[in-house]
Amino acid sequence: MPTPSATPTLRYIQADLDRPDHQQAVEAMVDAYSRDPMGDGAPLAPEVRARLIPGLRQHPTTLVFLAYDGDTPVGVAVCFLGFSTFAAKPLINLHDVAIVPSHRCRGIGRGLLAAVEAKARELGCCKLTLEVLDQNHHALRTYTAAGFKRYSLQPGAGEAIFMTKPLG
Repeated sequence: MPTPSATPTLRYIQADLDRPDHQQAVEAMVDAYSRDPMGDGAPLAPEVRARLIPGLRQHPTTLVFLAYDGDTPVGVAVCFLGFSTFAAKPLINLHDVAIVPSHRCRGIGRGLLAAVEAKARELGCCKLTLEVLDQNHHALRTYTAAGFKRYSLQPGAGEAIFMTKPLG
């Protein structure tokens, strides 16, 4: 996988959720993201932690990528395969992308995006999708620099709006 940083200890891998060390790294990275102000602002609840890895393993389209600095996990991209009806091809949605605060601004986000893009090309995907908070300026700059743009099907139709309906 490409590594955009000059730091030789950075590496990017597709997680194997059968491996306990990868399971622990994914859980730690998702918890770090949850604690972040751009996440939930709180640690993962114990019941969520207990369901996270089994749920990811059970979901048939899960793809997870980890960034390591040496042996320390420092970033994650939790993705899911989807399907574009207009292109009749698969796509990858980056559901969670997070870098631990101590390792931000080192190109790790770009490295994770490059790893996901390489996998998408390998799978014949037509696009990558993601959602980002409009106040997360650093992430917006990273995604824009990587080629992401606001989604519109055609001129004059407007841009897509992400919506959610909690089922509580």
